[in-house]
Amino acid sequence: MKIVYLDDYTVHLEELDASRLFTLGDYTAYPRTSKEQIVERAAEADIILTNKVKLGEDILSQLPRLKYIGVTATGYNIIDIEAARKRNIIVTNAKNYSSMSVAQQTFAMILAFANRLAEHADPQKWVATPDFCYYDFTLTELAGKKLGLIGYGDIGKKVAQIAKAFEMEILVHKKTPMKEQEKGVTEVSLDEVLSQSDYLSLHCPLTPENEAFINKENISKMKKTAFLINTSRGGLIHESDLAEALNEEKIAGAALDVLTVEPPSADQPLLKAKNCKISPHIAWATLEARKKLMQIVIDNIEAFMAGSPKNVVS
Repeated sequence: MKIVYLDDYTVHLEELDASRLFTLGDYTAYPRTSKEQIVERAAEADIILTNKVKLGEDILSQLPRLKYIGVTATGYNIIDIEAARKRNIIVTNAKNYSSMSVAQQTFAMILAFANRLAEHADPQKWVATPDFCYYDFTLTELAGKKLGLIGYGDIGKKVAQIAKAFEMEILVHKKTPMKEQEKGVTEVSLDEVLSQSDYLSLHCPLTPENEAFINKENISKMKKTAFLINTSRGGLIHESDLAEALNEEKIAGAALDVLTVEPPSADQPLLKAKNCKISPHIAWATLEARKKLMQIVIDNIEAFMAGSPKNVVS
């Protein structure tokens, strides 16, 4: 079978052991592929791998040999699933490969506000002070603080495990009620998680129902001392509303690993918003998570070739 990887730059394949992948068929990889290049590069492909290259009806209709699409990520909104089904094209994704890594990034962001390490990292300022220590920002303990989690899937549960070690109080709001009560976790309404949290962290998928739900109205329900963390999807936040709230100090700060448009434009309002920390969508990208991802991708292809596809989303 001919396998074409349209954007292998996303996983930095050179760092990973992908030797099994190279033996599965006639393999070709491209660092990046523009929309105009897809049909030419994938015309003879039986299998396409893609992370960010979108495959819509207009593209799929021009790829008659295509039998399988492996999305090298958990989210698969880049694929027109209905168009794939119509053509009997199997689409798979990779689940739960980065839960620990995203949870780790979530707490890196929380600790950035609690410990203010970056703000105190200039040794020359210490040299210049007559005192044994100095601190220009208030430092806080996490113990006893309320961590609100909106969404409680694999990642949310990992975040909660870490929070318990810090002796935080954990509030959870999720779409469907929890099946059983979990020690140290309190299920609450949306209004309660917004109004009570000292740190509010988003861990839910983006849907038409919750798009931009972190907006002016819901931000107004948060504490002025609260911090917002988003390692989920940028579209959950109304970005101009958040920028305004930060600049007017209606909440204390925000740390975001995702934005609605990535990469952002130079006029993205959050880039200059007060006390807003932004990382370039890296929560998933630890070496360990990318190794797990590639093994899942290879396992998915092998299962498809054996006639028993798994992690199917189409």
